[in-house]
Amino acid sequence: MQVSLKWLKDYVDVDLPPEELAERLTMAGLEVDSLRRIEPAFSGVTVARIVSLRPHPQADQLSLCEVAAGKATFPVVCGAKNIRVGDIVPLAGVGAVLPGGDVIRSARIRGEVSEGMLCSEAELGIGADVSGIMILPSDLPVGKELADALDLHDAVLDIGVTPNRSDCLSMVGVAREVAAVMGKELCNPPFHVAENDEDIRGITSVSIEDPDLCPRYTARVIRNVRIGPSPFWMRRKLEAVGLRSINNIVDVTNFVMMELGQPLHAFDFRFLEQGRIVVRRSRAGETFVSLDEKERILQADTLMICDGVKPVAIGGVMGGLNSEVKEDTETILLESAYFDPASIRRTSRRLSMGTDAAFRFERGIDPEGVVRALDRAAGLMAELSGGTVCRGVIDQYPQTVAAVKDIPLRLKRIQDILGAAVAEADVVRILGNLKMTVEPAGEGAFRVTPPTCRVDIAREIDLIEEIARMYGYDRVPATLPAVSVIAGGVDGKSAVEARVREIMTGAGYQEVINYSFVSPDAIDQLGLAETDERRQHVRIRNPLTEEQAVMRTTLVQSLLSNARRNADVGCFDLKIFEMGRTFIRQGEGKQPRENNRAAFLITGRRYEDRWHFQDLQSDFYDLKGCAENILDTLRVSAPSFRESVPQPFLHPGKACGLFDGETQIGFLGEVHPDVMARMDLTATAVVCELDMDLLVANYSPKAVFHNLPRFPSSSRDVAFLVRREVAAAEVLRSAADFFEELLEKVKIFDVYETGNIPAGMKSLGMRFSYRSADRTLTDDEVNEAHARIVQRIVHATGASIR
Repeated sequence: MQVSLKWLKDYVDVDLPPEELAERLTMAGLEVDSLRRIEPAFSGVTVARIVSLRPHPQADQLSLCEVAAGKATFPVVCGAKNIRVGDIVPLAGVGAVLPGGDVIRSARIRGEVSEGMLCSEAELGIGADVSGIMILPSDLPVGKELADALDLHDAVLDIGVTPNRSDCLSMVGVAREVAAVMGKELCNPPFHVAENDEDIRGITSVSIEDPDLCPRYTARVIRNVRIGPSPFWMRRKLEAVGLRSINNIVDVTNFVMMELGQPLHAFDFRFLEQGRIVVRRSRAGETFVSLDEKERILQADTLMICDGVKPVAIGGVMGGLNSEVKEDTETILLESAYFDPASIRRTSRRLSMGTDAAFRFERGIDPEGVVRALDRAAGLMAELSGGTVCRGVIDQYPQTVAAVKDIPLRLKRIQDILGAAVAEADVVRILGNLKMTVEPAGEGAFRVTPPTCRVDIAREIDLIEEIARMYGYDRVPATLPAVSVIAGGVDGKSAVEARVREIMTGAGYQEVINYSFVSPDAIDQLGLAETDERRQHVRIRNPLTEEQAVMRTTLVQSLLSNARRNADVGCFDLKIFEMGRTFIRQGEGKQPRENNRAAFLITGRRYEDRWHFQDLQSDFYDLKGCAENILDTLRVSAPSFRESVPQPFLHPGKACGLFDGETQIGFLGEVHPDVMARMDLTATAVVCELDMDLLVANYSPKAVFHNLPRFPSSSRDVAFLVRREVAAAEVLRSAADFFEELLEKVKIFDVYETGNIPAGMKSLGMRFSYRSADRTLTDDEVNEAHARIVQRIVHATGASIR
């Protein structure tokens, strides 16, 4: 919000230097981002009066002027035709400096001496009018410096107004804050309107079809206006706050918006068919050309201001090209309304129309200030255009905007929150300075009603915040919080994540952090079936981009995207992992199911490029080893890898499911070539994803201690011939499920499928270790136990002994 200090002084007596005022406002919660001083770009220009005027004897287009500036008179040669004897004009005398650095010197023009230059607004850099010499007000003191006479010195505060403080998006709003901070009186602008005898109800009407989007709409009619430039004082004020002057009618709407915070719009009444206003929602596919000359196709819920036939404005955002004020406009219908903030916010974002009006409406304006702003603007339009205001106001208010009243406030609660005792008299004074009504409600209690412009105040804590910032944050003593110190602990989730992170970083993997938002096409890239629950993604209502429009349902796609981005910049060797959440939609009106997952990816070479590691490519078993380490570290009681658990994005025969007993806790495998092609990846990639919630639920930080063995073990090796489709894990499970007391462990040390092995078969070399906790086993005991286990495996898997 740009705030002109000169303009601000119209409403409150500011006797502080701009720098000190900026500091006071910042400490009161209105942060001043910058302070800019406005100084004229000229020097040596004075106020002068034309004493005489006669034609130049040697040039038909020039005049010889004698101008008085104080006690001295100067001859000036001038080519402008808009000056008369007695006019007050700006004189750039000899030695004056104009914008751009031009220095005025004495000159002889067609034989006549010229001791200066009469200037236009454009030549002085204080306006855009180049049609002639600037005619100054007749009451300006002759001989005075023009910059001082017109008070062209100003300072502009750039205030960073927070979204909840829409009341400060106006000069009067900021003046109200300044008055409260400095203990001064606020001087509101006049709202008097001189009306003619013509009743507005005989000219036009307003009907509101959607009062939920437009609770209040008011209008006035101004007849016999003459469109022209605005007076200098209004142009200077608008330019100081960054607005361009257009004409006297449009400038008034902008001036009142900046003054009172109420956006207005002026329609050329002759273009309103049937001479009436209808407020309704747009129809789907309806088109509209706005004042910026862009045609927009509207959705069905856009609020439109229409005449009896067509739309003439997008409500609260921008007017239409078909009803704009033109040079020959004579009758104005002036709009002042209250629109639903959420509706304006949606429309503004959807149409990418961030106008000054939408900026204010979407934050909430004062519903009771609508008519005040209407009267203020109508009076100024009549004054500056020579028009007359028709009698009466159309005020359609079908749905009253509820005002906040009687908010309870307790002195004890103020002290509890601030940690400082604020006197009752100070509380009443502060709230009164902020134009709030304070009524006693018992010992140490009040009922407070904020002004309707303070749409941000609804609760006791809001009032306490107002008291704190006006009382002064620097007056609140610094105290330590009265809390007990409790030693922190690590919950199961954090402990499991720390162990996983330790294992993976120790294996050379790097942790990545991705957005939880992905593209809707991400699911299609993985080739998931239509019935797969991972297609039940949660759509974001207001996505930043379509690439982040839904919540992810798996972490695998995120890691593959990381791999693609790295490959795009020439990094093909990658070891990464991520721990995060996935989101599965559960139906309309229900919260999505959130799961904590961990995912891992490896692609490219196994090791860095070294002479002794020449082109060793990573494979399935690299990541399988990491998964085994994780399951072992987290003490998963019965881990297993089963290949009969397909994932559509993994390579058949090169993937498996991870199980804890009969509960699946994840999957592991090489990414399917079709998925790699869709992701624009050419190398082989292996991925794994684990259900962290299940791992956390079964995790225990307590380790089980086993005594070190006192007696030696004895081992036996056997080669089994089994069908190729029989999983090695199935053979191992057959041995483990036999519950042989003497069997300590069993492992596969060889897999052989060539040579004299029959087609469709494979040889598994297995080593069985036997041990007793209380004695040394004899060969007979070992052989007897071993025979039972081998027979069990043969019977369970159909294997034979080579």
